[in-house]
Amino acid sequence: MANTKSALKAARKTARQTARNKATKTKLKTLRKKFLVASKGEDKEAAKAAAKAYTSAMDKATKSGVVHKNAASRAKARVSKVVFAK
Repeated sequence: MANTKSALKAARKTARQTARNKATKTKLKTLRKKFLVASKGEDKEAAKAAAKAYTSAMDKATKSGVVHKNAASRAKARVSKVVFAK
């Protein structure tokens, strides 16, 4: 357990950030799964909409520092590759 006042504050801050990061990563995983399901189907527009939502969420996660920008770029490239292949 933290002893000093600043260490206690840092521990609280870390817990808050961890919860936020976990929620963001969970949302990204859910959106990715939705995109994969939509891309397997025949509806092109549904796949595009799911790709747009996933890409947008990935950009927001990158901006907040949850995902590295190169990892986000790689994920977005893979999504667009699938969407534009249809």
